Amino acid sequence: MKTRKTIGYICIVLVVTFLCTACGKKEEAGDNLEGSLTDIMAGLYEKADLSEDFRAGMDSFETYEMTAELNASILGTEDIAYTEGVASIPMISPNAYQCVLLRVEEDQVDTVKQQLKDNADLNKWVCVSAETMLIESRGNVIFFIMGDNDTVYAMNSAFQEY
Repeated sequence: MKTRKTIGYICIVLVVTFLCTACGKKEEAGDNLEGSLTDIMAGLYEKADLSEDFRAGMDSFETYEMTAELNASILGTEDIAYTEGVASIPMISPNAYQCVLLRVEEDQVDTVKQQLKDNADLNKWVCVSAETMLIESRGNVIFFIMGDNDTVYAMNSAFQEY
């Protein structure tokens, strides 16, 4: 009888241990966003809870692949290393806005985020300024946005849920 109880307790401990391990932390690699950054950017605009006024103005938006020529004007510096980058900016708008996605080497995520923070200029537009700047990351993709509070946080929610 005592042997059966001992075996029963061992089985329970093994089952509980297995369940706790199975429900543990997800792997970091699972947080990497797959696909092209252009497609991800389009998906963010689809998912984001944006105002009707903002959506109406999106006809003037262009999404560019980042190049060395754009780095200083979009990122604030030419010194940021990335493997892929896209920037979404309006051609004509009364509001300050830009949204950037950068894919970087995983060991460089924190460094690049700090470089963006150090070099971002909320007043880089003529006659207008962005209210908010936000720099987030998921895996090796960095989300860098400047604009009005509502738009920035709506886009960030879409990025976090993507």
